[in-house]
Amino acid sequence: MKDLLLYIARSLVDNPDAVSVTDIEGEQELTLELRVAPEDMGKVIGRQGRIAKEIRTLIRSYAQRTGQKVSVDIVD
Repeated sequence: MKDLLLYIARSLVDNPDAVSVTDIEGEQELTLELRVAPEDMGKVIGRQGRIAKEIRTLIRSYAQRTGQKVSVDIVD
């Protein structure tokens, strides 16, 4: 899942080298923290959060196939 999130984020931004994903294991859920360059934050979030919402939807649906519960946080 981390690789999928990296692939999606890197294809959206102008500075793909600044993209990083940190995974944090919780008791019941895996949290993926996405970090991008400050100038690329708008490209990852999108208008009214549409792109961020779709990224979260894709990751959750992929995780559901593997039986995991995952959330995506976009951190600045």
